[in-house]
Amino acid sequence: MTKYINFLKKALSGEEVDYTKISIRNAVLLLAIPMMLEMAMESVFALVDLYFVGHLKESGYAIQTVGLTESVLSIMYSIAIGMSMAATALVARRIGEKNQEQASKSAAQVLLVSFAVTFILSLFGVIYAQEILILMGSKPEAAAYGKDFTRIMMGSSVIIMLLFLINGIFRGAGNAAIAMKSLWIANIANIILCPILIKGFGPIPAMGLTGAALATTIGRSIGVLYQLYHLLIADSQIRIKSSFFKPDFRMIKSIVKIATPGIFQFVIASCSWIFLAQLVATTGGENASAGYQTALRLMMFFMLPAWGLSNAASTLVGQNMGANEMLRAEQSVMKTVKYNVIFMLAVSLIFFFLGDFLVSFFTKEIEIKDFAKNALHIMSIGFIFYGIGMVMINAFNGAGDTWTPTWINLFGFWLFQIPLAYVLSKHFGLGPKGVFISIPGAEVLITIVSFILFKKGKWKTIKV
Repeated sequence: MTKYINFLKKALSGEEVDYTKISIRNAVLLLAIPMMLEMAMESVFALVDLYFVGHLKESGYAIQTVGLTESVLSIMYSIAIGMSMAATALVARRIGEKNQEQASKSAAQVLLVSFAVTFILSLFGVIYAQEILILMGSKPEAAAYGKDFTRIMMGSSVIIMLLFLINGIFRGAGNAAIAMKSLWIANIANIILCPILIKGFGPIPAMGLTGAALATTIGRSIGVLYQLYHLLIADSQIRIKSSFFKPDFRMIKSIVKIATPGIFQFVIASCSWIFLAQLVATTGGENASAGYQTALRLMMFFMLPAWGLSNAASTLVGQNMGANEMLRAEQSVMKTVKYNVIFMLAVSLIFFFLGDFLVSFFTKEIEIKDFAKNALHIMSIGFIFYGIGMVMINAFNGAGDTWTPTWINLFGFWLFQIPLAYVLSKHFGLGPKGVFISIPGAEVLITIVSFILFKKGKWKTIKV
């Protein structure tokens, strides 16, 4: 028992480790533990908001607004994740080569490019918040009710980008503990502020749904300040100097080369989810939409830790390729697959047997609960495949081969999932259930294609 406790302490401490030298099992677990906890905390943001707004008087409008806004924000997440992929791949490769200064300079250049891109999109979201909700299938009165929430959340996109991106930098360096702690700090602040700002406390007036957006934004901002301290001031493996922000167009070209398909990769997936959300709203109405959004938030709460575990493959592939250890890179991926399959099997069983209980925690509306429970049961069928597929995708991204998963997503989501969802819900009259069925169907296909391409090994030839 003492051995396991000491191992856990080491994983959470942020102690610098050469992941190209220690056993593959230890390398995967030392990275996976803080990465899973980090991603679990990212999912808590949405769940905390959902819990508190689900108990507001206008809970149907509120839940729908939170869900639809998160769907739109997933485009922002896509940009942030795409840029963080470039950061992880470049930093991991330079760390594997034992070149810390170039790793730090790469991190600074990614921050420079990302800030410029996200600021423009953030401004657009602030101006057209209400129109965006209506476009997503919200009724005019629901859009009017939720516009301030959406405006604040969209306006904070720069903060969201920094949170994802800087954590990608630390993950590439192998310091997943700092990334984890930043999300813990942000979430603790959000959990404290949510009831205060939503319901009011002392001189602070009750702000309802708007208070949820403010609490989340303030919480994330505190997390970013913690990250910046370790990036700019503290003595860590990645230490950015002001001179590193001077544009290096050769490096920016390399960043854009990796990040552009990475952004498309997640925009493709995000737009698919947006289409599915809109299809559920139009075929099933407000209750179906709220139920689907509740199921998605619950799914992501368990799915993001699995994504965190799969991120270990990204770091290990990048660092081992930098150290010219190709066989070890591939073995690290297969070891990560094994652990992720075990985790996703457990999640599938939880959803199948405890779905009704989990949904009841967030809403008491019978119709919303029925739609949410139905969605959970159907979507959980593909979880094991999803667990394998996300490791494969992260392995490609860690190698800097961001085009392969982009084409896989384009085929799997737009050419298969969306048409399948449309046909099942509209032409076969299954409504929201048809949308739910299309989700595991697409994930199975994506996983099979990803595994075949990974085994072919083209990713081993990528230079960054």
